[in-house]
Amino acid sequence: MSRLSNKVCLITGAAQGIGLATAETFAREGATVVVADLKPEAVDAAVRRCQALGAQAEGHALDVTERTQVDGVVAKVLARHGRIDVLVNNAGITQDARLQKMTIEQFDRVIDVNLRGVFHCAQAVADAMVRQGHGVILNASSVVGLYGNYGQTNYAASKFGVIGFTKTWARELGPKGIRVNAVAPGFIETPILATIPDKVLDELRQRVPLHRLGRPEEIASVYAFLASDDASYVNGAVIEVSGGMSV
Repeated sequence: MSRLSNKVCLITGAAQGIGLATAETFAREGATVVVADLKPEAVDAAVRRCQALGAQAEGHALDVTERTQVDGVVAKVLARHGRIDVLVNNAGITQDARLQKMTIEQFDRVIDVNLRGVFHCAQAVADAMVRQGHGVILNASSVVGLYGNYGQTNYAASKFGVIGFTKTWARELGPKGIRVNAVAPGFIETPILATIPDKVLDELRQRVPLHRLGRPEEIASVYAFLASDDASYVNGAVIEVSGGMSV
């Protein structure tokens, strides 16, 4: 039997990049995949890809910064399936600038999506998971949330904050049978890197002992492990998946 058979898994930001790779990996592992993302047409395409892999899948347009939308999607999933076994808080954005140049709007937008959005989604599923007596919440942090990064005051703060969420919720929800963990990817080949010049990307590759960027599916496979019963004693962990950047 596949590792995620009979598990209902809600993934935010699931229409591209790491989120899409995670949705597809979960589909291969037998999960019922709930794709949530901003653009309805991209959500539909991701659902079709999961279904093509043999999975039961459905999609919902969702802005994680809008609590009423989050509550609505969670209610629909619970009404249809009766439970949510796994939440992957993957949705995130960047709006980079140095401290002296960063606008309040840039700061607020990144914090709103990357931090408040994670809070919204986790709080929305927590009561259902407590009633079930089991559940897994997986949060997307970043190596930037471990070490900081030039020009990313807002992003680094949000990803440090996600680690704080993870460790706090692991303590609060662990006794209820709910595991909470975070993954801290390094530099991964996704659309979020599209604006970075080739010269800078080459420099990033040289900073990684493996001398390459990561692939989305390499992050997705770690999420799949953490979502599965194979990780039944992993709680409150922050797993760096960076090719050894911190070595």
